[in-house]
Amino acid sequence: MDRRTRGCAGCLAAGVAGASTALLAWAPLARVSVTGGFEGRHRDLSVLYVDLPLVALGGALVPVTAWAVGLRLLGGRPWAAAVLAVAALALGTWGLTAWWTPYEQPEFLG
Repeated sequence: MDRRTRGCAGCLAAGVAGASTALLAWAPLARVSVTGGFEGRHRDLSVLYVDLPLVALGGALVPVTAWAVGLRLLGGRPWAAAVLAVAALALGTWGLTAWWTPYEQPEFLG
């Protein structure tokens, strides 16, 4: 396998793994907005058409960018680029779960 094929395969694997990991980390947080919580009072389906594509796109682009930068800066070593992409994915997933929380209206307003 030549360098170009290895680079493209790694880039594709990083994108697929990043998008799926980001969506799997995001889905439990967005469940309340989709199902509506208690008696369906907090339903907000905008998480499906706004947040879902953004999370998938960000989850795919962060490790792909780290992979490409790693290949460029580390002299074409695929194992070092893979370590950098996994670290970027882990930090991105941690940032997503720590920062993003869906809006939840208070249960009782009185």
